[in-house]
Amino acid sequence: MAGPDLTEAFEPESTLICPLCGHQKTETMPTNACQYYYDCTGCGELLRPKPGDCCVFCSYGTAKCPPIQLGNGCCS
Repeated sequence: MAGPDLTEAFEPESTLICPLCGHQKTETMPTNACQYYYDCTGCGELLRPKPGDCCVFCSYGTAKCPPIQLGNGCCS
């Protein structure tokens, strides 16, 4: 018996929006780890999560990270 199809349980992609230059890029989120750093492809700024957020997707993305979407809490 196969396990649940997690791709139907959460949105696997999120558009990251740089708070400095406004550049937007859609990325596929990791399902087994948080992404703490992201280099903006517009201005080169190294993005880090805002205080209280577990990853850059929760801080700057259009969709929260998979663990948060699935109600499993922060993965840090």
